[in-house]
Amino acid sequence: MSGVKIALDVFGGDLAPNVNIDGAISILKEGKFDLELYLVGKERVIEKLLHERGFSHEKLHIIDAPDVFGMAEKPSAVLRKKDTSLYRTAQLVKEGKVDAMVSAGNTGAVLAVALFVVGRIKGIERGAIATPIPSKKGFTVLLDCGANAEVRPEHLRDFGKMGYHYARLLGKTSPKVGLLNVGEEEEKGTKETKAAYELLTEALGEDFYGNVEGRDILYGDVDVVVTDGFKGNVAMKAIEGAAKFISDVLKSQIKASGLAGILGGLLLKNAFLRLKKTLDPSEYGGAFVLGVKGIVTKAHGNSNALAIENAIKVAYEGVKGRLVDKLQEEFWGD
Repeated sequence: MSGVKIALDVFGGDLAPNVNIDGAISILKEGKFDLELYLVGKERVIEKLLHERGFSHEKLHIIDAPDVFGMAEKPSAVLRKKDTSLYRTAQLVKEGKVDAMVSAGNTGAVLAVALFVVGRIKGIERGAIATPIPSKKGFTVLLDCGANAEVRPEHLRDFGKMGYHYARLLGKTSPKVGLLNVGEEEEKGTKETKAAYELLTEALGEDFYGNVEGRDILYGDVDVVVTDGFKGNVAMKAIEGAAKFISDVLKSQIKASGLAGILGGLLLKNAFLRLKKTLDPSEYGGAFVLGVKGIVTKAHGNSNALAIENAIKVAYEGVKGRLVDKLQEEFWGD
C-alpha cells in the first residue's frame, strides 16, 4: 500500500490549532512517510497559519469545517454537530476518502464519532482505547484506557483479542495477554474478572498469561494488560503522574546538592535525556480506538507538536499494518 491518506482534526485539543499545524508540517518535512494529510477545520484560519509558517506542500489538503467541538462539551452532542472539525474528520474515514484520522479533541466525543460515524466492526460490541505504556521491556499495551467505565466478561475477552493483534503490529511476535486483577491467583477478583479469566483462556490459549497486578504494566512480563476503562484510565494517569514526579524529584535533588550534584548531573546528562524520552507521553503520540471500521487515533488533549507528529505516525503504521483488516478477520471468524 502507498499514499496513506490521514485526516487531522486541526481544532481538536487544548493547544489547537497551532500545535496541530506544526505537527503536520513537521512530518511532511521529514519526508520519510508516503502519506497525504487532510487538514480539517476553519479553512481561512488554516490557510493563515500555513502562510505565516511559509509552508505549502502538494500532499497537504484543506477540508473546511466552520465549527469547533469544545473540550468541555457533552460528548454525545458531537453527533448533532456535523459541521465541527471532529465530525467531518470522522466522516472522511466513513466515506473512504481517507484511511485514518487523528484528533486530540474531547475523548468522549472522539469515541462517539469512532463508534457511530466510522462504525463498529461486526462482532465487536464495545470499542476500546489502547495505549502503549513504557515498560522495562519496551512497552505494554493497556486497554481499555477510558472508553468503557463498566464492562462484561465477554468485552474483556474481546479487548484481549484486539490488544493481541495491536501488540503484534507493534512488533511483538507472540504477545502475552494479562488480565488486571488484585492478585495473580486464578481465584482472585470479582465474579466478572473470574468469568473473564475463563473466556480469555478459551480465546487465547497459551497466549493468555493469566492475572496480573498494576506493577506488571511497567515490569513488562506481559505485552498486553486488559481491564475496564475506569481502572485503565486511573492506572494510565497514575503512571504519567509518577513519571513526572520522578523527573521533578531528580531535578530538585540535583539542585539541592550544590556543585557536586550539578557536576554529577552533567555526567549523567545523556542518561537523564534517555529517561526523559522514555517517559515522555509525546514520544508515543496517540492511542488507537480499537474495534471500529477505520483507523482512529486519539492524541492526548494537551498534545504538543511532537505528540501530534507521532500520533500521525501511529495512524500511518496502523494503516500500513492492516490493523482493521486483521481485527475484522479475527472477529468475523468467530
